Amino acid sequence: MLERRGVDPGLLRQTFSLFPSGVACIGAVVEGQSEALVASSFTVGVSLDPPLVSFAVQNTSTTWPLIRGADRIGVSVMASDHDAICRQIASKDRSRRFEGVETHVAESGALFLLGSPVWLECALYSEVPAGDHSLVLLEVDGLGLNPDLRPLVFHASAFTSVRDG
Repeated sequence: MLERRGVDPGLLRQTFSLFPSGVACIGAVVEGQSEALVASSFTVGVSLDPPLVSFAVQNTSTTWPLIRGADRIGVSVMASDHDAICRQIASKDRSRRFEGVETHVAESGALFLLGSPVWLECALYSEVPAGDHSLVLLEVDGLGLNPDLRPLVFHASAFTSVRDG
């Protein structure tokens, strides 16, 4: 059995921040209200059959419990020019999250950000407790893409974008 050692939380956060990750907006319209959260832990390719993606959400989130019950959930991979929108949607001020933000709501209630390189329409597949977070698996049942747009990347505690190499 692996022995647990003390890990400095600040050093752990800094270490984790050095792994670049995509940023996604997870959203739905619930009881007529647009709801969304931002996940920098979004992962694609969890499974191809069934098609699954994942993200981790803090147990203290007040938005995920609202979105969780939606029939369909929209995932918008955020574009390189979405950094201000990302901060706005992630803010605690729920009343201004979508102020000036262009969205599309599917008939299913899934909410998407316009100008995203990838859109995935999903249903909740499962949720697993994972320490101070929950790991959420979503099953993809619809998608769209714009390969000409660059994704927003979170790296070293800052937003950046993928560059041509």
